[in-house]
Amino acid sequence: MGILRLHRTKLSLFLGLVLLELLPLIVQAESKVPEKSKSDQHSKISKSTSRTRTVCRLFFQDRATQQVKWADVRKGKTLTLETPAVIDGFPDLDTESQNLVQMEQSLGTLMVGVRDQEAGQDQSGWVFFDSGVKEESHGNHSHWYYKKQPKVIGTRLDTAQGNPAHLYCYQGVFYLANDRNSGYTRLDPQWYRDDPKANIKTGFHRGGGNHITLAVAAEKTGYSTWIDGGGPQKGMVDVTRILPDGNEQIAYSFALPTGAIHGATVCEGKVFFAPADGICWCEADLNPLPGSQSKVKVQHLSLGEDPETKKPGRTGAFTTQRNYVLFVSGTGDTARLCLLNASLDEPALISVPLKMNEGNSPAGLEVVKTAWGKRLAFVFHNHSQELEQNEYLSLIDLDPNGDLDYQDAQVLKQIKVGSSKVEGHYGHHAITFDHAGRYAFWTEPGAGKIQAFSLKSLKPVESFSVSGVPTKVIAVGQQDRRD
Repeated sequence: MGILRLHRTKLSLFLGLVLLELLPLIVQAESKVPEKSKSDQHSKISKSTSRTRTVCRLFFQDRATQQVKWADVRKGKTLTLETPAVIDGFPDLDTESQNLVQMEQSLGTLMVGVRDQEAGQDQSGWVFFDSGVKEESHGNHSHWYYKKQPKVIGTRLDTAQGNPAHLYCYQGVFYLANDRNSGYTRLDPQWYRDDPKANIKTGFHRGGGNHITLAVAAEKTGYSTWIDGGGPQKGMVDVTRILPDGNEQIAYSFALPTGAIHGATVCEGKVFFAPADGICWCEADLNPLPGSQSKVKVQHLSLGEDPETKKPGRTGAFTTQRNYVLFVSGTGDTARLCLLNASLDEPALISVPLKMNEGNSPAGLEVVKTAWGKRLAFVFHNHSQELEQNEYLSLIDLDPNGDLDYQDAQVLKQIKVGSSKVEGHYGHHAITFDHAGRYAFWTEPGAGKIQAFSLKSLKPVESFSVSGVPTKVIAVGQQDRRD
């Protein structure tokens, strides 16, 4: 029995020693199992939270730095805006003597005008850049790719660009008004898409002067205006045949009943102008020949009279949607959105009262067809910076019953917005829409923010703080349906 106890004791001692040696290995093996499990779990969480989709790419002008910045809007559980960056290759402008003016987009490219404080004798002109967004068309839908960063394609800043103020895009082609040169520059982004390595091609066309507004009909005829309110160029419109390489010859000119023309557009084969008194229009001439001015029949449409100043009602800019020309007019309680059905032989005025506060005027009109088929117009309530009051945006349903007749257009709501930072022609609110019509994005210059707005719920959904003073904004692309 003693010997047996002795063996048992030795055996227990031996097993104990073995267990002591194996214990670290067992603990290590056991500890690896939960660590791996936690790692896998963390990985799954990271992947699920990082699954965001690109909604569109925003480009906005920063009034504080005179730069164009960009950032992608991403969608996960909420909308987010990536950190804005300056476009690669964008020129350094003098914030005291140069200003960015109008900006437009076409075929994945953008163009922005540059104006100087020395009547074009310093450094004015334009910047043309690639958005980095690629659209792949599949007939009834497109796929959008955001893999490349934006970059400047070409810049022209010198003393020979005529100090532009207005930039237009007709039929996908850019037209920059060279005010002091009495003409405009044509730049077709399709040449860049066809051959990105080719030299930039532009064509200068003679027509208009001082502060040019422009309408281009069917890529064939340019109607360029003079701003003069008196003298030999009062109400003058120059008509020029559009050619790829430019055209120094004006085919003919004609005059409107009043001058101070500050707007022009084309819709349904008609050309519309915004002079000092009401609206003027004429049939578009797609084969302008010298001496044909006698064939032009200028029609006039009155916008009434300002009840206080007794001056004729007028507007300063147009936008179009389908067969309608849209514009704003009036101030305070006489402010209104106006529509003209350009397909009619005699377009009649449709007015939608906007009911603004005293001292406010309608501005920044833009129109969108949403992804859900609604046609909406947005108008900001503009006022001078000295006027301290809340700021608003009017939202108008252009076609409540969906019959494509805008006679029943009506205001849906007024939305409170962040402050503007108005300095003359600059610092106003601006709005843009993604290509699908799911979201609107507007700038609030005084607050340094960009607001995202759902075009489905018709409510603000997110607010993004950005550095500087964001003004003009453009959205390129839409959320890829494959995401």
